[in-house]
Amino acid sequence: MTMTDQKFVDSKGKQQYKRSTKGWDVCVQWKNGSTTWEKLSDFKECYPVQTAEYAVSRNIDHEPAFNYWVPHTLKKRDSIISLVKQRQTRYLKKTHKFGIEVPKTVAEAKEIDKRNGDTKWTDAISKEMTDVRVAFDILEKDKRAPIGHKQIKCHLIFDVKMEDFRRKARLVAGGHMTDTPKCMTYSSVVGRETVRIALTIAALNDLQVKAGDVMNACVQAPVTEKIWTTLGDEWGPEISGRKAIIVRAIYGLKSSGAAFCAHLADCMGHLSYSPCKADNDLWMKPKIDPETKHHYYAYILCYVDDVLIVDHDVMSVLNNINKYFKLKPESIGDPDMYLGAKLRQHQAENRLWRWTLSPAKYVQEAVRNCKKHLKERLNGKYSMPKKAANPFPMKYEAEIDVSDECDEDKANYF
Repeated sequence: MTMTDQKFVDSKGKQQYKRSTKGWDVCVQWKNGSTTWEKLSDFKECYPVQTAEYAVSRNIDHEPAFNYWVPHTLKKRDSIISLVKQRQTRYLKKTHKFGIEVPKTVAEAKEIDKRNGDTKWTDAISKEMTDVRVAFDILEKDKRAPIGHKQIKCHLIFDVKMEDFRRKARLVAGGHMTDTPKCMTYSSVVGRETVRIALTIAALNDLQVKAGDVMNACVQAPVTEKIWTTLGDEWGPEISGRKAIIVRAIYGLKSSGAAFCAHLADCMGHLSYSPCKADNDLWMKPKIDPETKHHYYAYILCYVDDVLIVDHDVMSVLNNINKYFKLKPESIGDPDMYLGAKLRQHQAENRLWRWTLSPAKYVQEAVRNCKKHLKERLNGKYSMPKKAANPFPMKYEAEIDVSDECDEDKANYF
């Protein structure tokens, strides 16, 4: 039910509300013409912006039930909209990441490669287009798209991976051009606490831990929407401009996350794994250790396209998953990075091995970029201390800082 289904009215078509023993009540008229009295607090909680806008449109925002609440709600709405616009502006002005120039278009990517004397961005584009080819049913030249399919646009976005500064290109769909599916589109991921608990269980029970990365995760799931697109320059001059039906859940679609989750759940079901009640992205399966004959649980942790296996025989599990989802060969093995943190085994004082998560690599790269920024952009006017006990000086008080605010570029860099 949405706020478009409701109006605050009385028998003459005018708004009406009253005070009850538990607060304010409003008379709500539903689509079928019936009216009921409901708690105003429920509408303020579930539909705050719509309720405030309705009060203004009906000129009742000065009434006792609204006058203290409407201005605050609308101010918060405007603040959120302003932040979203600033974020969009920062993305458009973002030109570098980790000190590496990031393009916005295919032509700009080729120009950067030409200036740098390499083909890193061009190779990233070529790899991505090869991987997503399976997601498109390219039509014959001058053939029209099927009736009932909606046209959308697709484009490439570019990024730099933190682990090895590898250039990454990703073809995404303009999901904003499609209608919101009636089914749920939410896609969850495994929690950090779940990962820590699983690693603790692995250390206590001497279980193996291996990781794998699903290649183009969403592309491996069937699409649930009827859509088509016109191929762009990134496809090459041979097929650029032709129409294609999208048959896989490519990134950017509103239903892609849910489609991949459903596809993943089918895979886990075929492998006899069931979701944990505390975290649905932790899949578990009862097993028996062939050597000790002890009963234990094997685990598969899923964070979108990153899977972490905890088992006595992890390679057999990864091989089974690879039958359903194509895994990147170079990603299969001992986990090194997971959820953006450095993952490694460490021997404790009692000589037992345990797993540790550390943000060291991220911090080191942040410090390196900060030093580079101070040297190149500020002409060495400032420098970082060799040793620092805290991120900020002990006497620093943010609430009385009167320095200039950062512009879009500096705020994004910060």
